[in-house]
Amino acid sequence: MTNSLLSSPLFGITLTLITFQLAVIVHKRFRYTILNPAIVSIVSVIVILKQCNISYQNYSVGGDIILFLLGPSVVALGVPLYQRRAEVKQRLVPILAGISAGSVVSIITASGIILLMGGSEQLALTVAPKSVTTPIAIGISAKFGGIVPLTAAIVVATGCFGAVVGPSFCRLLGVDDPASMGLAMGTAAHGIGTGRMLEIDLLGGAIAGLAIGLSGVITSILMPLLALILN
Repeated sequence: MTNSLLSSPLFGITLTLITFQLAVIVHKRFRYTILNPAIVSIVSVIVILKQCNISYQNYSVGGDIILFLLGPSVVALGVPLYQRRAEVKQRLVPILAGISAGSVVSIITASGIILLMGGSEQLALTVAPKSVTTPIAIGISAKFGGIVPLTAAIVVATGCFGAVVGPSFCRLLGVDDPASMGLAMGTAAHGIGTGRMLEIDLLGGAIAGLAIGLSGVITSILMPLLALILN
């Protein structure tokens, strides 16, 4: 009975939804940035699986269905973009320039640090797409011979870190404009950072949503060049 329940898709789905909803309640109650619902729910699921000795394979039967919904959720970010389209058009040139520069720097720094520390070319290709949304990053990593599970973990960690420290770091550098902050958050911290930005400002969240898509396209174009150089 227990094995049948654990191997059912309902187990992974139910566990994910319950932990995330509890994480949302905790975040609303205490309002600490570090208690980002995505971070809390991820850590909670890991602890539960570990303490209850439940394999990730059992969880992923339902968890993969949640993973599939990442694609539609990214598309849904087009709603705030449509709502603020006039303001986005006014800033289109600097937005495109910022996303392009951010994507290039992200790839160079991530892969460059790995190579400078003596890491392999495969590891460099694994971490290179760290700042694009998970579905795109996984596809890029698989295409160019990266370690796909590690890519997924690094992408999630990057988004969580960006969501926690991104806004404060921008203000520390004197970047208070919501549009500029959203541009940085979407380019560097993809969906999780964009979700955080939508809590701060709708225009910033809209630009962050645009940055997710365009940075994914730019990274996909640049990755063959990186792979060619490394090989």
